Amino acid sequence: MEIKRDFYLNQLHIRENNGFVKIITGIRRSGKSYLVFKLFLNELLQRGIERNHIIDISLDKIENDFLREPHTLYNHIKNLIKDDKQYYILLDEIQLVSRFHEVLISLLQIENADTYVTGSNSKFLSSDILTEFRGRGDEIRVYPLSFSEYLSTTNKSEEEVFDDYLIYGGLPQITSFQSEVQKMKYLTSLFQETYLKDVIERNHIRNNIELEDLLSILSSSVGSLVSPSKLENTFKTIAKSSITDKTIKNYISCLKDAFMIDSAIRYDIKGRKYINTPTKVYFTDIGIRNAVLGFRQIEETHLMENIIFNELKHQGYAVDIGIIEVREKTKLSQSAKKQLEIDFIARKGSKKYYIQSAFAMSSAEKEYFEKRPLLIINDSFKKVIIIGSYAKPRQDENGITTIGLRNFLKDASILEYL
Repeated sequence: MEIKRDFYLNQLHIRENNGFVKIITGIRRSGKSYLVFKLFLNELLQRGIERNHIIDISLDKIENDFLREPHTLYNHIKNLIKDDKQYYILLDEIQLVSRFHEVLISLLQIENADTYVTGSNSKFLSSDILTEFRGRGDEIRVYPLSFSEYLSTTNKSEEEVFDDYLIYGGLPQITSFQSEVQKMKYLTSLFQETYLKDVIERNHIRNNIELEDLLSILSSSVGSLVSPSKLENTFKTIAKSSITDKTIKNYISCLKDAFMIDSAIRYDIKGRKYINTPTKVYFTDIGIRNAVLGFRQIEETHLMENIIFNELKHQGYAVDIGIIEVREKTKLSQSAKKQLEIDFIARKGSKKYYIQSAFAMSSAEKEYFEKRPLLIINDSFKKVIIIGSYAKPRQDENGITTIGLRNFLKDASILEYL
């Protein structure tokens, strides 16, 4: 079964022959190799590119182990380029090559070659890899399957698929398993034997238990504001641990470098400035988040917020948390400052959206609570509330649009047409 990943294919198309090495990054098992070596390669062939003008090398295969030496790989590719026509170079598991960034920089000097690389361990996936190219790499971030991509892989009802997605996430391999036991076993093993080990080995982390405890705390805190100092206090109170906020900050950075987690910082809308701490942490894949907690704490409210965050990132938005300061009277008739929160500010180019995540608006009081921060914002950008139940877009007299979560997830362009 072929899983369509049209969004990412388009990202590859618009970057063709742009003078950069295309670096396909993302959490392990998110489908990077499938995107490049199946979907993109097939498209090139269908477009009429001759097969001998596509140089595709999987460096993890035993027959290619001799190519893991940098000079051998470079010379091998050079010898395959026989004429002045366009060549496409596709390299998988490039991190297996020592000094691979030097090889890639050298490939940039070949005028009729366009290079695409993927990798699947934390050494390659680290966000600092782009600095190795000194501005000569163009990153394409691949996320696990979006809900609409996941939905396209099955004939199950939309409701059934969403229930699966909420628990098991969107790593492509999940779609091949039939039973819940298989899915849980796969995700648990992937977390423990792959993701966790990669982070520990790459960063030479000695205290594995502290890292696992931190992951458990972050998993339970999805959608909540966290900071290293607050987490330090949590460790002291609950685990009687002496871990410092500096170590916690380093661990969080390691997890972000491996693309296991992502974060959103707060933006003061009136003051027009960023507030760097505390932040909100979200998991790149909901299934891995649930595996960390042994598939306990399946809290739809918090998971819904994580899913919306991931969908916005998948669609290419920069995502912040919004805060807006107001003054209101206390019970003693005094005036006090209060910060109201907007779950997401999503930006892409000149477009900006203020978005609230509300699992349910079951009362007039709850509806007022969600809409109040949006009503205070004095600009013309679109304001949206996403609710957990099925609901087609509807706009109130204040221009605030309410839409159901599944409606939002199924249509990547829906925000633009609200």
